[in-house]
Amino acid sequence: NAPTVNFFANDAKLTAISSTSCTPAPVPPNPACTSTGVESTTGTAYGAVGNGGLYSTIAPGQYTFSGKIATATDNGLAVAKLSSTLAEGKYYSLYTAGFYDATAKTMDAFIVEDPFPADIDFTKSYVRFVNASPNSNPITLYAKNPGTGDSLVIGSSIAYKSAGAFVPVPGAVYDLTARYSGSNTALAVTTAVSFSNARIYTVSARGDATVTST
Repeated sequence: NAPTVNFFANDAKLTAISSTSCTPAPVPPNPACTSTGVESTTGTAYGAVGNGGLYSTIAPGQYTFSGKIATATDNGLAVAKLSSTLAEGKYYSLYTAGFYDATAKTMDAFIVEDPFPADIDFTKSYVRFVNASPNSNPITLYAKNPGTGDSLVIGSSIAYKSAGAFVPVPGAVYDLTARYSGSNTALAVTTAVSFSNARIYTVSARGDATVTST
């Protein structure tokens, strides 16, 4: 239930959506089209990934990260904040999560390192699991190849705000099942997920763990 946001590291914007409001030229003219620019109010929505899934490059160091409302209402208001130190030569993923408090206009945020394997086997895909569900217990993710019946564990007992390691997985189509650790009851099932060789994937659990849905 969170609003769309743009992500910032201190005052530097990391994500944004290009605006088309200056093409064709508006009538009457908007001076911002040729000066400061007109920003889209789309932002990054719940369940989506900023920058088209690509990384933003910033200098290592300590940052205050924030998700600021992109829509015209409350535009620029920081609803999620997080302080973290980034190391040189490493990759990270920043998440907003939790339940959005529409009164206080706040939500949770966390960051995880993306520790890619040093020696990548390009004949396989690599998959890791991130738990972004705020009211969940530690979750284990299973991937089953319905063609062969083979099953793999991708992330075992992953707590909220945590990520598992990247696991080598043969390229194929899989059915994914998330369960609480030690339980045989499925929390969520996603079928026919394709993992291609020589690619790296993140599977995230998000939302209210007490709601049964697809």
